[in-house]
Amino acid sequence: MREALEALDPIRLNFSPQSLHLLNITLAFIMFGVALEIKMSHFRDVARNLKSVWVGMLAQFVVMPAMTYLVVVSLDLSAGVAMGMILVASCPGGNISNFISSMAGGNTALSVSLTAIATLAAVVLTPLNFALWGGIYTGRADLPPLEIDAWEMFQSVFILLGIPLLLGMAFNHRFPDLTRRFIRPVKRLSIVIFMGFVVVAFANNFDYFLKYIKYIMLIVLIHNGVALFAGYLTSSVARVYKRDRRTITIETGIQNSGLGLVLIFSLFDGQGGMAFIAAWWGIWHIISGLGVAYLWNKIPVSEDELSYILRLGRPSRASSDKDKEPID
Repeated sequence: MREALEALDPIRLNFSPQSLHLLNITLAFIMFGVALEIKMSHFRDVARNLKSVWVGMLAQFVVMPAMTYLVVVSLDLSAGVAMGMILVASCPGGNISNFISSMAGGNTALSVSLTAIATLAAVVLTPLNFALWGGIYTGRADLPPLEIDAWEMFQSVFILLGIPLLLGMAFNHRFPDLTRRFIRPVKRLSIVIFMGFVVVAFANNFDYFLKYIKYIMLIVLIHNGVALFAGYLTSSVARVYKRDRRTITIETGIQNSGLGLVLIFSLFDGQGGMAFIAAWWGIWHIISGLGVAYLWNKIPVSEDELSYILRLGRPSRASSDKDKEPID
């Protein structure tokens, strides 16, 4: 498989500068829509559910990138495909994770809080993680060196994530009634536009798509499975509540691959292996997330956990031993 993928790495996908500018605007619009749902109360709620937030951040920005590195080394992939996986693993959770977490019977308040904090933290942690794990990977003797400019990536991520988030939060604070009226159409429109870009990108490079998609599908399937497992494993070891465990699993398995795709075209000239990984992630994580949500939706959560979620706090000391124990 590596030999076939090595032929994909030198390819530069057919994506015009005008399309890239429009993709940048689209991603900024998506993040603006995400920020419309973020309120200061979500950050205050963190103090009431601090353990689950820390576990979620640990799963996304420590365990997920580390496990991704182990996967790319064990699978012996081409350098471009491997770096695409590391970049996707370095990105924060995707904007559809809140909806999927709600469908799965997870803790929606925790999901929104994690999305908000992870997206803001990604301005620093995404370039840092990519420089760290990408540098370790490309430092191997059998790979050509790849220059990773963490500062340039930081600037790009701040423009793509930081500014739209700050604007969206400010708009929500200043015009709450107007925000409530058009937040849902904005989110739906942003997802449709982004999916349209992914489809167009594949259509413009259809020959490459037919030739390499069988490998890319398998790799993304494995990688996304690892991401979901990383979230579930981390939250299980930390013994958080079952609803929180579902949310952390989904937040870790739903990545903002749109950010990765923009960075690949902006900083790596649309490198073929990286771009195909990020583009297919943008499609597959929605399918897998909805599948996980469907299965978990069939499994009810016990009443003690439901009451815990509703009051966003831990059970009191007067609670029974069953209430105090996380559910396995």
